[in-house]
Amino acid sequence: MTKLSSSLTLLRPDFAIIASWIKPGSKVLDLGCGDGTLLQYLQDTLGVHGYGVEIDDANILACLNNGINVIQSDLESGLSGFESDSFDYVILSQTLQAMRRTEDIIQEMLRVGREGIISFPNFGHWKNRLQVLLGHMPVSQTLPYEWFDTPNIHLCTLNDFEKFCHQRGVHVLERRVMNGTRQITFSSNFFGMLAFYRFTRRK
Repeated sequence: MTKLSSSLTLLRPDFAIIASWIKPGSKVLDLGCGDGTLLQYLQDTLGVHGYGVEIDDANILACLNNGINVIQSDLESGLSGFESDSFDYVILSQTLQAMRRTEDIIQEMLRVGREGIISFPNFGHWKNRLQVLLGHMPVSQTLPYEWFDTPNIHLCTLNDFEKFCHQRGVHVLERRVMNGTRQITFSSNFFGMLAFYRFTRRK
């Protein structure tokens, strides 16, 4: 592990959680990959063979400058450019809440990948509930936008996401709930700020 990867582990504990679920040398697709930092971390620490999907021009350029294989595409249009079962893992990191076609993207993740990994801010966190109770839309570390400029359109709680998976034949393999660098194991839907799920198709 390089010094850059070690520092990223400290700055972005979410990277370490995702990496712990991925086998070395796997084929990984990162949806909404941003500047490619996560893929770069996975390549450096696990030797994965990764591709990113991103729409923003500046992020595309950043990926290319960082040596990341990236395809410019709008996730809302689906993943028709990828063959079924062409990746071991498909990642959607802190992007689910900004997707319009939530069900479609999760089904597409499981079509092109053996497993899916998703992270999202938990709307059920007690601070969010308190702000709603006081008559305001929540603004927090994981939900930093005001109501009028937020890209988030489909916020959900842990219970909401697990019900969604159960109803649509998505089998949850593992769940990790975090509050900063601390893992939450008690009353996670109330105390957890950021949720991570590893899932596959129900057999």
